[in-house]
Amino acid sequence: MTRVLLRSSKSPFEPISAEMAMRRSVGGANLGNLVFSDSVHKTLYTPGQEITVGGFRPDPLAAEHINETYDVLVLPFANAFRPGMRHVLAAWTELIRQLRIPVVVLGIGAQTSLDYDLERLRPLDDTVRAFVGTVLDHGPSIGVRGPLTERYLNRLGFSDVDVIGCPSLFRYGGRLNVEKSPAELSRDAAIAVSMTSSCAQPIAALVNTNLNRYPRLHYVAQDIKDLELLYWGDTSEAAGTGADYPRHRSHPLLRENRTRLYLEPETWIRHMATFDFALGTRIHGTITALLGGTPGMVLCHDSRTRELSEYFEIPHYFLNDLPSDADPAKLYAESDYTPLVSGHGDRFQRFVGYLDRHGVDHVYAPGGDAGAAFEARLASVTLAPPVEPWLGDDGDLAYRFAWLKENATRVGRRQDKADKRISELHEEIAALRTQLEHLAASPEPHTYEDRRGVTERLTDAVNAFRGRG
Repeated sequence: MTRVLLRSSKSPFEPISAEMAMRRSVGGANLGNLVFSDSVHKTLYTPGQEITVGGFRPDPLAAEHINETYDVLVLPFANAFRPGMRHVLAAWTELIRQLRIPVVVLGIGAQTSLDYDLERLRPLDDTVRAFVGTVLDHGPSIGVRGPLTERYLNRLGFSDVDVIGCPSLFRYGGRLNVEKSPAELSRDAAIAVSMTSSCAQPIAALVNTNLNRYPRLHYVAQDIKDLELLYWGDTSEAAGTGADYPRHRSHPLLRENRTRLYLEPETWIRHMATFDFALGTRIHGTITALLGGTPGMVLCHDSRTRELSEYFEIPHYFLNDLPSDADPAKLYAESDYTPLVSGHGDRFQRFVGYLDRHGVDHVYAPGGDAGAAFEARLASVTLAPPVEPWLGDDGDLAYRFAWLKENATRVGRRQDKADKRISELHEEIAALRTQLEHLAASPEPHTYEDRRGVTERLTDAVNAFRGRG
């Protein structure tokens, strides 16, 4: 029995509730991450392997336990080569450096601007170089999302790089069928949209323009902060506040119950199959549609969405090239899924070939069941329904809970700010005390003003600390 440790925030067979998802920040605060981790879990679900979910965050102190307990570490990643992941990558490097077992990275990617400007990643070069070098000490190559990431690693001096895409689109192996039906979108078409807050203005403008055109247009949210808004609501309607982006309950997409969030990839994909068209800025918002057989289009706003769209030949537009009044019917008419579908088999073979070279058993190997056992077990699990907006139809409880939640959030933010300042003062006081001790012990003469200046700064820091306390 091969014991596999898998980077994933939860098992596909562990049903979660909305409360659990918020409590544990499942998916690293983005439920779209479950789409690729579940796909990898299915791919590795063979009779000869025991899969353990190890969470998203590395623990370098657990290295010896991992060496003694597991035979291989499998790391599905997304856009990890970005500044915000610097410390996480460094921690993974420290952990992997201590391992004596193979390490297999699946689909890691670089994130930069839409025009593929790699110069923006210069500050991250040393961190990425250390991570990739350590991974290559534990395997023959590293699997990346697309040609951009390959080019970035080539620039850093690495040649053992395999472009394998994102495992999410291989959930059903080499099988992918996407057809445009109906041939044209009517005003009664069911349209799913996904949105990213980092490009809120252009995507919100496009969506809001089409709200009245398409009464069956729905927003499919996927972040934990979206889940909290659906679950708790807010006081925006009573306060008369709002925004173009659906970050308040007063937005029509929430007020009119046209927003859904799926806690599980299985229910997400199943529901996306009921739409006629899906478009938006979230790559897994489109991939779940494609897996369900629904035509989907990515509105690219950065390198991560562009790279995967180009590699898989998913129909896409650059978001900033679209006018705010662009009609989804026109985008649907222009989309062609022939390259995506016809090239899927070759891309899938490239993916499984990578697994084979790394000695990883999988359900698509000769004699494998292609995921039948995984699907049968998953079918026996009762998964949570999609989360809808709490519309406050039980008196004024919705407003009261939302008010409490917002106030608790504000208090929490103030506390976080105070904790950070207290930590800074701790460090400042310790440094000033050390400086005073050095002045007192040094044989070199120091002026009274030197000692008084340090003492005054120490007194100010102590008083500030007491004030915070």
